Formats: sequence, C-alpha cells, structure tokens
Amino acid sequence: MLRVYILLVFTFFFAHLHASGNITKYINMKYAYLSYSAIFIFAILTIVQAYTDIKQSKDVPDESCCEEDHSDERTKPWYQRWFIYGIFIFPLLTGFFLPIATLDSTIVKSKGFTFKAVETTEKYAVTQYLKPDTSIYYGKEGYDELMDIEKNKYLSKKSVVLKDTDYLKGLETIYKYPGDFLGKTIEFDGFSFKGESVNDRQLFVLRFGIIHCVADSGVFGMLVEFPEAIDIKDDEWIHVKGTLSSEYYQPFKSTIPVLIVEEWEKTKEPKEPYVYRSG
Repeated sequence: MLRVYILLVFTFFFAHLHASGNITKYINMKYAYLSYSAIFIFAILTIVQAYTDIKQSKDVPDESCCEEDHSDERTKPWYQRWFIYGIFIFPLLTGFFLPIATLDSTIVKSKGFTFKAVETTEKYAVTQYLKPDTSIYYGKEGYDELMDIEKNKYLSKKSVVLKDTDYLKGLETIYKYPGDFLGKTIEFDGFSFKGESVNDRQLFVLRFGIIHCVADSGVFGMLVEFPEAIDIKDDEWIHVKGTLSSEYYQPFKSTIPVLIVEEWEKTKEPKEPYVYRSG
C-alpha cells in the first residue's frame, strides 16, 4: 500500500500548489494545464494502484496447482525497494517542508550579473539578463513582424507603462529598438540592485521573469539614474518614472538604455513578484 500513499500524496501536493497559489513560483501559468494534467494522472494512478493492491490481497494462491514456489521470487532486496521509494519521497519532503524562496538579488550575484543577451550572438543562450529575448520561439520573419507590431503599439502611446502583463514584451521591444524610444517617458516597478553601477546615482531596477518554468528564469530590467545620490539597498521595491536615454556602460562593454529618473517612490513587493512571457 506504500505506493498508493505516495501517489496519493503526489496528487495532494500538486493540488495544494494550485490551491495556495504557489504554483506560480515554479511555472508560467500559461502552462498550468500540464500541472492540472499531473493531478488528474496521479489521481487515476492512485485509484488503479489501490484497486490492484486490494485485489491481490484477496487472492489466495492455490498451492495444489503446481509444485513451483512463488513466494518471493520477484521480490527485490529491501534496500533496493526503499531506494526506489526514496527517489519519490524526497521531492515530496522538500516540497512540503522547505520554504518556497522568492528569487532576489542574491541569485543575481551568485549567477554573475553580465549583459550576455546583448554581448553574445549565441542563438540558444540560456541565461538572460536585462533584455528579454524570445526570438528563439519564432522564425526570423515572424519575430521581426511581431516586434514591429509591439513597437508601433508602444510608440503610439504618450508614455510607456510596463505592467506585469506586458513587462517582458515591453522591455524586449525597447531593447530591440532603443533609438526609437529615446526621450520617451517610461515607468515600471522592480527591485533594486546596485551591481557594478559606476556612480552613486545609478542602480538597476529589475524583475525576475519566467519564460516556461523557474529553470529558465532570467532577471530583466533597466539601469536607472537619479538626479542626486540615493541610499537604496538591494531588494527594495521601487516605482520609477523617467525619460529614456542611453550610455556606454563600461562593466558590460555595451551601450545600453538608461532611464533618467524624474519621479520615484518606494513601494511594497507585489503579491506576485515574477513576470511571465505571454503570447
């Protein structure tokens, strides 16, 4: 019956992630149907396994049918069985008893904050910084057409307000066509990260974005420059509004967009700190 209990707990675990809302810490909700499918499959497997175990427990072997001994000929050594069970039990224990950590500047520091998305021409770069890059999901013509549509949409607005729903698309468009957005008013929320800022008036304002799941997450945002020196610690959430400019940023050896801040304020960490790729 141990297999029944393991399958039952897996069913409960995935259902609990959805009920508590913590599933958003692991995957882009665009793919939530996969975890819902897992709940359904685990529930079916639990029922099938329970039925099999109950049926076998009621079967009484007819020892007169033959002289062959069926007692434990297929039974694995106990340590092999428990090793296999342990493979399934371990993720359940970690899932239930270890706290769910929200990605923050500590992860940025440990990964090493660079501008690889701009510096490299590698098509399938895994780690993304500052600039979202979804070109690998489209053909070249389809991607350029999509970006042109997004560019025209944002340029038609008096100011660009990057909300959770279009944060990644908006940033990707700005980084792809920085010259078209120079002088444009832009505002967004994010957590602060000092990084290798070249003076005490600059820092990065970032959000963690999830393309498919947390394994392919990246940290996206922009370098911002305040009118005077500021004392903001890493991981403080702020709202910034200003005019887009650009500068050659020596630590990255790249020219990057910079938001010249006109208004800003500290804000609370949003209920959902991550942003997701949509469309």
